[in-house]
Amino acid sequence: MMQLQYFAISETGLRPLPIPPGAHSFADLYAGLPLGVYSALRTFGHNKFLDLEEHLARTRRSMNLLGWDYVWDENRLRHAIHTAATAFPAENARVRFDILSAEASEKLGCESRELLALMPFKPIPANFYAQGVGVYATRALSRKRPLAKTADFAEQRKIFPVGVEQNAYERLIVNSAGDILEGTMTNFWAVRAGVVWTAGTDVLEGVTRKIILSLLVELGIPVRLDPYPLVELGTLDEAAISGSSRALLPVVAIDGQVVGSGRPGPICRRILVAYNDFVYHAVKTAV
Repeated sequence: MMQLQYFAISETGLRPLPIPPGAHSFADLYAGLPLGVYSALRTFGHNKFLDLEEHLARTRRSMNLLGWDYVWDENRLRHAIHTAATAFPAENARVRFDILSAEASEKLGCESRELLALMPFKPIPANFYAQGVGVYATRALSRKRPLAKTADFAEQRKIFPVGVEQNAYERLIVNSAGDILEGTMTNFWAVRAGVVWTAGTDVLEGVTRKIILSLLVELGIPVRLDPYPLVELGTLDEAAISGSSRALLPVVAIDGQVVGSGRPGPICRRILVAYNDFVYHAVKTAV
C-alpha cells in the first residue's frame, strides 16, 4: 500500500494531517482546499535535494505573479522538509509543498497555509531511458499563467489522464499556432540537425529545464529558444521531456509518429550523462 504522509507546517513544527479515504496521490490530498502555489521534487540519498533553492525561489515568484502579500518563513519550511524527508521510511521520497491561497482552518484544524506531503519515490524504469517513451499532443490544456506554478493546473490535468491515447506517457501542450510548448508535467525538448529546441516563453520555468539549458552551453550544443511546430514532426531527429522526477527522458513517438530513428539519440544521451553527473555533485540536504 502506498504510504502517504501529509502535514501542516506551523510555528511549532510539523502537524500531521489525516489522509483522506482512498487517497493514493498528492492530488488526492487537496480536495476542497483553497488551492494556491506548489512545487514538487524528489530526494536523493534519502534526504538530499537538487536545487531546492530554485524550487523555493520559483514558489516565491509564483506568489508575486499572483499578487499575494503572504509572508512565509523559508527557513521554517526548509527545516520542515529536512525533518520529514529524514524520517521518511522509504529509500527516497517524492516531496510536495504547497502554499494555499487562503487559510482552511475548518478543514485542516489549524490556521497554517503551508502544507507538506511525501510519498515513496518510484524510479523511472531503466528501459524507459534505454528505449524512450511515447507522448501525445493536446490543445485541450493550457496554463493561464505559465510562469506561476499553481495547484489548480495540477487539478485540471487530472481530467485528461495519461495512457489513454496510443499508450502515451505524457501529454504535450500545443498552442493555438500549433507549436509544442511543454508537457503537462514536464518541459519539452526537440533536436533537429544538431540544434536543441525548447520554448523560451509561455512555459513553466522548470528547475530541471534551467539546469539543462546551462549544461547545453557547457557541452557546446546549440540551443534555439523557440517552440517546435507540431506539423514538422517528420523533421525531428530526437525529442525528450524533462522534470525533477524524470531527469531527461527520451521521446521516440509523438501522436504515434516515430521520432527520428525511433530510438534515443546521441544528443539526448550526452545531455542525460551530463545531467546525472551534475546531480551527483550538486545534491545536498535542505538545511
